[in-house]
Amino acid sequence: MSKDIPNKLLMIVFHVYILQCNDGSYYTGHTCDLERRLSEHQLGIYDCYTYTRRPVKLVFCEPCDSKDLAFHWERKIKGWTRKKKEALIKGDWKKLSRLAQCKNASQRRGRNILRHAQDED
Repeated sequence: MSKDIPNKLLMIVFHVYILQCNDGSYYTGHTCDLERRLSEHQLGIYDCYTYTRRPVKLVFCEPCDSKDLAFHWERKIKGWTRKKKEALIKGDWKKLSRLAQCKNASQRRGRNILRHAQDED
């Protein structure tokens, strides 16, 4: 096979990432060019959340198989608490799992009802 691989055969790798901003807050995003996107954040190319919170520091990055998956994880992580994001950043899977458990009694009851219904099938 030739060293010149056709462009359509090259894999584009998407990433979901978390930046820690100068004010201590976190920004979550996704991109297909991590180096370029980090540079855009640092330089303030776009007037977005990080613009007034520079400099920023990359604290988490994970490759994803597709743009849709990277976007899915970005939206999911954006909805997480600060503690949950910090557990992810530290790779503390035990704490992340504990923080992900349902704390709302009514939702827990609803899940139990669903489990019982599935067990009866």
